[in-house]
Amino acid sequence: MRATGIGSMPGEEFAPVARYVADTFGADGIVFVPELPGRGAPSGMLGRTLGLVPLPIDLQPAGWRLAPGEGMDQRRARSALRQDLDLMEELLAGQDVRVKQQIVGPLSLAATVERPRGDKVVADHGARRELSEALAQAVGDHVAELRRRFSGELTVQVDEPAISAVLSGSIPTASGFGRHRSIDAPGADALLKPVVEAIRAAGARPVVHTCAPDVPVGLLTGVGFEAIAFDVSLASPSDDWSEAFEAGTDLWFGGADAPRVEDFMGRLGFAVESFAGRGAVTPACGLAGHTPPDARRALEGALSAAASFG
Repeated sequence: MRATGIGSMPGEEFAPVARYVADTFGADGIVFVPELPGRGAPSGMLGRTLGLVPLPIDLQPAGWRLAPGEGMDQRRARSALRQDLDLMEELLAGQDVRVKQQIVGPLSLAATVERPRGDKVVADHGARRELSEALAQAVGDHVAELRRRFSGELTVQVDEPAISAVLSGSIPTASGFGRHRSIDAPGADALLKPVVEAIRAAGARPVVHTCAPDVPVGLLTGVGFEAIAFDVSLASPSDDWSEAFEAGTDLWFGGADAPRVEDFMGRLGFAVESFAGRGAVTPACGLAGHTPPDARRALEGALSAAASFG
């Protein structure tokens, strides 16, 4: 079993964080490209992703918005990621290590990004589809760039923190007095699948992460994700998890030590030898809100838990 981080980290200086991640996970884990939202919105997980998307977007006081022309912050996001990847490439030069890049998925993008005239993209079927298609194109191109930079196995983690809210119709409207209509499972499938297929076609492994409760396991396995990263404290062992694992979907256990992983899988009916060589252990969610020492402890705890399974 491997270990890795979810993505976000505390701090404003990329170099020391990147060096720590490379040193900690380069040998036996999965090296993730850190996100440092402390440097500003263009360096957070949403800004990172929108810097890649080939649609004009700008940053307003209310958040990111589709726009008539590319905004300065979108250019900053693209430039910052390029510089960060230059440094990661230098740190990992000559090493055949596993590398993970994170992007925000189409459902959470639709729940967060605004249309030009206001309100979220999630309210507009055509805008949702356009954003998903643009994301699929972006991630395919980005994996090709990652392949040129890194020689080891590549994973793209699709972050979907808002997936449960989108599916349940819990995203508030601009007024705050209403809720946007839910997106049903076929609609969600249509948004997720192009992104998953683009990742796989470009030669990377698609993994989905959500810290939300009520993880739609069947939907996520159905669109082709090869692993689901989730917060163990919010998940209840059920037939959905068991069926997904038996069908070949790996599980990434967030916020769990070794006994908790064993308990979760044992309640699904799986012995240690059946899962020890699959999946990963991670912190429960991103670590940007932690102090640097606490963030390091969380990452090293995940590494220790994974190592206990050999």
